[in-house]
Amino acid sequence: MRNIAVILAGGTGSRMGGPLPKQFLACKGRLLIEYAVDAFDKHALVDEVAVVVHPDYMDYMEKVVRRNGWIKVRQLLEGGSERYLSSLSAIRAYEGETELNLLLHDAARPWISGETIKRVVEALYTHEAVGVAIPSTDTVWEVEDGSVCVIPDRRRMWLAQTPQAFRLPLVAEAYRRAMQDPDFMATDDCGVVRKYMPEVEIHVVEGDKGNTKITYAEDIVS
Repeated sequence: MRNIAVILAGGTGSRMGGPLPKQFLACKGRLLIEYAVDAFDKHALVDEVAVVVHPDYMDYMEKVVRRNGWIKVRQLLEGGSERYLSSLSAIRAYEGETELNLLLHDAARPWISGETIKRVVEALYTHEAVGVAIPSTDTVWEVEDGSVCVIPDRRRMWLAQTPQAFRLPLVAEAYRRAMQDPDFMATDDCGVVRKYMPEVEIHVVEGDKGNTKITYAEDIVS
């Protein structure tokens, strides 16, 4: 069973307001995407890495790959206008292989640890779908029309991270069903599996607080 890490870097980073997508911004001497790719390229349990990039930045990403000399980066794939289209690009690139796991990871989470990757891969030995999350330390409100309508039990609330990992035939089938749904709404990959293949358990492994998502310019420490 091969483990393929897919770095989802197809976004244009519009919320950052800068000239470059956030994954190509520098932090402590390296690009954010370099940290993310490096973690998977160097991990012993990862066999191959693919990077999904917006078409406008394909040449730029090729230069980044050459500069770093990553030995496991085998494919650069074109992403779509929505995140789920980038996931689909990776699924279709490997579709047809049955003995394969996909680990789908957001490039905007550059601080993924080797230990988290290890927990995800080991969970795939016995589960078809694996998510990463950490327990919420805050009370969560469900708000409708500006008013609190539901306050869930915080003990059951976990904050989702990536990678989200799947046996390839499973996630491919989930997306096949999703693409046939005229009311499909974009969500994360676990959400697609949860909605369209509800019979499948999504096993959760604990992530870590350092695996944060870069969303705004102030999230980056120079």
